[in-house]
Amino acid sequence: MNKAIVAEKEATIQEIVEAIKAAKSVSIVEYRGLTVNKLEGLRRDLRKEECELKVYKNTLVHKAADQLGYEALKIHLVGPNAFVFSRKDEVSAPKILAKFARRNEKLVLKGGIIDGKVIDANELKVVSTLPNKEGMLSMLLSCLTAPIRGFACAVKAIADKMETQN
Repeated sequence: MNKAIVAEKEATIQEIVEAIKAAKSVSIVEYRGLTVNKLEGLRRDLRKEECELKVYKNTLVHKAADQLGYEALKIHLVGPNAFVFSRKDEVSAPKILAKFARRNEKLVLKGGIIDGKVIDANELKVVSTLPNKEGMLSMLLSCLTAPIRGFACAVKAIADKMETQN
């Protein structure tokens, strides 16, 4: 094989390795049968949430997965795959992909990597239903402040009742 081609493939493998390392989550989807317009629309939606859709040869992703220790990822590397790297948070890409897949049955969720763990399509769908980090923090804050809010409402009700009695 030509040394230039080997060097180019090695560079692409390193690009994939760096993209996986930098991403909060990586989603793998099969895009067979999607029109160029629909694929561009998906890319646009993903870009809004700081996600990037890339198409790589499965063999190169296979080698990158070997380097990173994600051997379980190899079962998803069959057919025409696109790889979505989410840099903002873990759930933004799966949310967009799941929503898009509901409208376009030709996009198939296959699996991915979240928090250093290889997941399958079912787990990816579950992740897509979770709120993002800000949503989870606001839910936690709401749970933490609920008892204080309840206590404050009770004290105010007692104070209002005492005020109306006088």
